[in-house]
Amino acid sequence: MEINKNEILSKLQTIIVPEVNKPLTQYVTNLQTGDNSLDIELKLEKKINPLENSLKKVIENVLIDYKNKGVKIKINVIPEKVQMQEVKVNKTFSENPLNKVKNIIAVASGKGGVGKSTVSANLAISLALQGYKVGLLDADVYGPSIPIMYGVQNERPFIEKIGEKEFVVPVEKFGVKLISIGFFVKEEDALIWRGAMATSAIKQLIEDVAWGELDFFVIDLPPGTGDVPLTMVQTIPLTGAIIVTTPQKVATADVVKSIAMFKNNSIEVPVLGIIENMAYFIPSDLPDKKYFIFGKDGGKQLAARFNVPLLGQIPIDENVVSNADNGIPAIQNTTISEAFVELSKKVVKQVEIRNKNLPPTKVLKIN
Repeated sequence: MEINKNEILSKLQTIIVPEVNKPLTQYVTNLQTGDNSLDIELKLEKKINPLENSLKKVIENVLIDYKNKGVKIKINVIPEKVQMQEVKVNKTFSENPLNKVKNIIAVASGKGGVGKSTVSANLAISLALQGYKVGLLDADVYGPSIPIMYGVQNERPFIEKIGEKEFVVPVEKFGVKLISIGFFVKEEDALIWRGAMATSAIKQLIEDVAWGELDFFVIDLPPGTGDVPLTMVQTIPLTGAIIVTTPQKVATADVVKSIAMFKNNSIEVPVLGIIENMAYFIPSDLPDKKYFIFGKDGGKQLAARFNVPLLGQIPIDENVVSNADNGIPAIQNTTISEAFVELSKKVVKQVEIRNKNLPPTKVLKIN
């Protein structure tokens, strides 16, 4: 079927974008037609990024006649890039592989078992799906699980010489550059390390890896407020921290300690927000039912208490664990994938707000 571009644009002209009251055609950056195919590319400004799904549905409705005639319609939305905190360290690239990293986000939790690594893994993929360049460091040295979640536990990074120094090249999967201590130790070996050994390993995973150019560098920290989180604030200027909790009081009580650590006067790492994981459960056979297995709104109450955003309430999905064990992240094949997409968009928004209103974070110096 012959597709007339002017006719398509005329139909899209009738769509008025809420919030800005402008015709959709002002956001069309490319329009390609082929044999029974139509590709539309939109670039949305930040304030209307949340309207992406709604606009796609409106476009499909306006072009329903083409769809009914067998035309395959593809709509690609490119979000406007977020303002970045440039990570500046007084070293050359041969000494500092993070000189092209723009934002560094630590994902922390007060205690284990709240799904912090699941959140880190899926947040990184969701950011990559938005078009950002993303790296992920599995800094949970005592329980590295992200290689399994990504299905790359049998892969090994290789060495590349850059300048006068040799660097480890990260494994890449799902558009994310990934490094974990799990790549360098056998699965059955226990890591019996004192704090100094663990922190030394983390510094190597940061300084001896060729991360290259990244918009977001996500760091999955071990739970608690021990040596590794402190090493992070001493080694690199974190853009901000995200705290993961479950709703019950046992978990939220420990979160208070994590927030207090990042907000400490000598550290002052901005807390970008709280994520309430395992917020509720919806049985697949009873989609209208919502069960609050671990209590209700614990993360929401914490966010209000500390005056930080609640970035998301991620429900329980019975397939998350089995999929993760088989290297299938939740964002790819579960009912909660949309929750992670929305989470990543809120994280980008909070990073933008932070970079606009706060100076770059300084590396902590302990005398």
